[in-house]
Amino acid sequence: MRRGLGIICLLYCSLSMLAWQSALLTVQDNTLVYHPDAYGFVLPDFSHAGYMGGDGQIPDVPTVSTISPVSGDNTAHIQAAIDAVGKLPLVNGKRGALLLSAGTYEIRGTINVPYDGVVLRGESGTVLRATGDTPHQRDVLVIGASSRIWGGSERSNTRQYITDNIVHPGAMTLTVANASGYSVGQQIIIFHPCSASWLAAINYGGVPYPDPSAPSDPDERWTVGQYAVSYHRYITAVSGNTIRLDAPVFYTLNKSLAKSYIYVPNMSGTVYGSGIENLTIEIISAGGEDENHAWNAVRFRSIENAWATDCTFSGFGQSGIVTEACRRSSFLRCKAVDPIGITTGERKYNFNTYLYSQLNLFADCYARAGRHNYISNGTSGTSGNVFLNCISDGALNVNEGHRGWTQGMLYDNHRDINMTRPFTLGLYNRVAMGTGHGWAAVQSVLWNCDVDASYGTIGLQQPPTAQNYAIGCMAKKITGNPVSASDFTLGYVEGRNKSGLEPRSLYLAQLAARHGTTPTELVQAPAAELLCVAGNAITARTDIRQLMIYSPDGKLLYSAANVQANRVLTIDAGIRGIVFAHVVCDNISTIQKIVL
Repeated sequence: MRRGLGIICLLYCSLSMLAWQSALLTVQDNTLVYHPDAYGFVLPDFSHAGYMGGDGQIPDVPTVSTISPVSGDNTAHIQAAIDAVGKLPLVNGKRGALLLSAGTYEIRGTINVPYDGVVLRGESGTVLRATGDTPHQRDVLVIGASSRIWGGSERSNTRQYITDNIVHPGAMTLTVANASGYSVGQQIIIFHPCSASWLAAINYGGVPYPDPSAPSDPDERWTVGQYAVSYHRYITAVSGNTIRLDAPVFYTLNKSLAKSYIYVPNMSGTVYGSGIENLTIEIISAGGEDENHAWNAVRFRSIENAWATDCTFSGFGQSGIVTEACRRSSFLRCKAVDPIGITTGERKYNFNTYLYSQLNLFADCYARAGRHNYISNGTSGTSGNVFLNCISDGALNVNEGHRGWTQGMLYDNHRDINMTRPFTLGLYNRVAMGTGHGWAAVQSVLWNCDVDASYGTIGLQQPPTAQNYAIGCMAKKITGNPVSASDFTLGYVEGRNKSGLEPRSLYLAQLAARHGTTPTELVQAPAAELLCVAGNAITARTDIRQLMIYSPDGKLLYSAANVQANRVLTIDAGIRGIVFAHVVCDNISTIQKIVL
């Protein structure tokens, strides 16, 4: 036992000696200090992503009803039970949880949870098995409203133009012509028009002119009105004509390029505080390239403060989880694996932040065999989404911002394993791919990511009027020219293949700093302090939500969930040598080498 701990401590001490901090973010006197890059930009604050904007714990909603599977189609059976819970009174934002007891529930339709404060919960062995294709390529489960609700419905007489000449990325205050009609707690939309001047400044999205030698080529350069930037925010203070926001903006609002304004939206119909827990959704198909089956396992639509925890999705054509007009929500320890369909556009986006997805957190998730395992398929209304400590297994294409000026993406401790191609992680211009996707991610960050220093490529380009960052990433190459016809300026690169970046997690450090705790205490705890290793036995020193052990080549060797302190885990005798332990606790998520 002492020898094992000694080796672990030696490894950790060696890593600590190599510790370094970014030139853009340092920990001084237990606080985070931001330093601008050469263009004056500072790293975005991503800490407002997640349930309740990063300010709350997912609640333990009591079970109020339990059902078991019936023979045949269970769609109506489950829907009736959900509707009954949905009629219960809303108490402190909760109605209750419907527990689906263990068993297989055949689902031939779509199940909807359009109510505030309702949880659909499974237990070990609860499986929703989606069969058939009626309607064609349907969603299996929809959490939220039946349609997309965003800020297009502007309440009359609430529009006020922003008078600041510049509102910088990261700003949480702005000034308007007259703030007398606004009050603390109001929801507002910040709207940056897609003007002719702005389009010229960003070179029409970076989409090239059509080839004159090919007259049939469409002109897919961006046009006025196509990609307006918008943010959903709450007002936290009003002082004179200055309004304080609950979360920052992620892109520059430059009055000389576009006359931005705010307004109060009509958000009626939005669902609040509902989620799913411990569910497995299997979509049945003929396999291969069959596309006549359910398409998305779960769609979170027009919802805020939602969650999915410990769920598994397989066989989908497009997504395991797709978010649409979904805000301030958390998706934790979920798996989206093995999509079925043709490997081409609009397919196999395992975790997919779609239109108007803002301030969402995907943490400790696992995706396998998708084209884009973790992606923003939203556009300029999608921002502030975080992928934290997620594993991408066997991706067929790039994990990326995908189209149309997504802002403020963070891949934090992202890891690619079993790679099928070198280029697998990118913040870059996709030029004329798709429907003129162009600049697909701006003011976005790759922090402490690993795509294999001996093999993988990261694509990183600096957009006009903005920046993208790769800090502390492991990659054979980080290039500003990841695809043909996309030769642009390399984004900000620091510490390639340099281990020991502190803080280890940008998101967790920012969250800790905002809540007044020491960033390094929260995110730097090594696995050696959480695990006691002796031969083939591991003892938990604290309560552990999830323990996963990987071989050096990324193969999952062992996993356990909800391990209580002092519990002894016996590891298969065939697992020996240096391995990676991924330990997830309430306030810590860390990956460290250990020796078995």
